[in-house]
Amino acid sequence: MAAYIIARIAVTNPGAYKAYAMQTPAIAESFGGKFLVKAGAFEQLEGSGPDRHVVIEMPDMETARAFYNSPQYQAILPIALENSERDLVIVEGA
Repeated sequence: MAAYIIARIAVTNPGAYKAYAMQTPAIAESFGGKFLVKAGAFEQLEGSGPDRHVVIEMPDMETARAFYNSPQYQAILPIALENSERDLVIVEGA
């Protein structure tokens, strides 16, 4: 069953964050991931939140975890953590 990595991100240093954002798609694709949403236009219907939203479809929960924990992703993760504030979850699809 597909799983979705959902991120809500407030980028605090756009210039530095680019180095992370440019590398993530290729790493996700190597795990069978597909970006469904990558920081497109949005409309806030309820609550408040950051200005960047990302949804990555993965084959399943196990693969999503493997992507996140992979040496390739862990190598670039500090760039994201140092240059943004974010929430990240893995959600199992229906």
